[in-house]
Amino acid sequence: MRLPSLRARIFIALISLVLMASLLIAGVTIVQYSEQSNTYHDQRLERKENQLKKRLKYLLESTPLDVVEASITAVFQPHLKEIADVLNINFRLYSLSGALLCSPTSIDVTSSHTLSPYILERLQPNTGERLIDVSTTDDGVRTRSSFSYLYDLNAQPLAIVNVPYLDDDSLSSMELKAFLIRLVQVYVIMLIIAIILALFVSSYITRSLETISIKLNQTKLSKTNTKIELTNPSREISALVSAYNHMVDELEASAVKLAKSQREVAWREMAKQVAHEIKNPLTPMRLSIQHFEQQVAKGDAKWNEKVHEFSQSLIQQIDTMSAIASTFSQFATMPTGQSERINVKEVVGRALELYADAPISFQAAVDAYAYFDATQLVRIVNNLINNAIQACEEVKQPQIRVTITRDKKSILLAVVDNGKGIPKTLQDHIFEPTFTTKTSGMGLGLSMVKSIVETYEGSVTFDSSSAASTRFEIRIPSVD
Repeated sequence: MRLPSLRARIFIALISLVLMASLLIAGVTIVQYSEQSNTYHDQRLERKENQLKKRLKYLLESTPLDVVEASITAVFQPHLKEIADVLNINFRLYSLSGALLCSPTSIDVTSSHTLSPYILERLQPNTGERLIDVSTTDDGVRTRSSFSYLYDLNAQPLAIVNVPYLDDDSLSSMELKAFLIRLVQVYVIMLIIAIILALFVSSYITRSLETISIKLNQTKLSKTNTKIELTNPSREISALVSAYNHMVDELEASAVKLAKSQREVAWREMAKQVAHEIKNPLTPMRLSIQHFEQQVAKGDAKWNEKVHEFSQSLIQQIDTMSAIASTFSQFATMPTGQSERINVKEVVGRALELYADAPISFQAAVDAYAYFDATQLVRIVNNLINNAIQACEEVKQPQIRVTITRDKKSILLAVVDNGKGIPKTLQDHIFEPTFTTKTSGMGLGLSMVKSIVETYEGSVTFDSSSAASTRFEIRIPSVD
């Protein structure tokens, strides 16, 4: 599974952070409103209960003691409705045993209106504590009831006061809903701003990384690499750029050392090859001279003929050494051409005119232009054609096809022959200097072709998968 890009991950992270923050604030707000509402209802119930007890205590203080001792109901019942209306509260008075004594509303005093043993056990007299019983109705409305002792003038428990209370959260819910709507509106605006900011931040961060990535992809040991220069980079990016620039310096130093080492190795191999090639004609030259001396010593009558044969043999061997020296000189000074805009079709066509007697077919659909050196291009064509002709020497019906095609960015020059092909064991060494399968020559031709083409940012490939066919392709950049 392919992971998303760094830019996408930064964008997703920033947006996720904003969304998580908005959800967290909304959750905290809902919890805060709930706790605030619960605290409000507790305090409101406590205030109503304290006001009720003050009124009841006032009635006790204004009522004779014998009346209070005779009947609590007689003391409070005439005033309960008035107290309930003034305080806007509903309440009930229970005896210490839990039986209902009186209420502002008319309720039949039955067993169903007695306090449960659970409540009586939890209520402790003379502690001042209140018992809050919270329940929820079938329609989801929460109610709470407060139970506490009412004391007489001697601070002795006289009755149990029950104040039922209905949690009315309609106003709080409306405020919460209005707040959440405003919060959503604000966070929609913040989300839009965050998206724009995330796009900018992610682009800013990844722009430097993309520059570094491009430079890393362009970094090669075989060419001069440029350092990275960024304007006001971050500390991390600056450290990465510094590391890359340091690597470029070390790579350049290593490239110089490697090039020097390769040159030394190449020249050593070249010296061996040149020495070997020169030794080949020297041996027959020595034998010819010795044979000539023997003929002179014998006093052969055919003196003129022997001198002629001896001269021709020496000239032939000298020509061979001269060809070796010329080939070595060409390779050592290559390439030396100048880049100019040329018509590849015309240049290749003129080069092929020298091979009028060879079985060559040339096909080029359109004119193709490139910045190249015409002399070097002719040199390339000559080398490929000569190799193709030599490969077809043992073929009864030799065929060599040269084609030029063009796409949007490059020109493709292909040379195909039906010769003996290149063995697979030799294909990996075909472009190496001094490599050759011929009995003569130094094997510098294809190495020279590859070096010239790569100098002009082109490429050389070949295919010899078939035993009776070889295809060489030269691809160079095209221009309009």
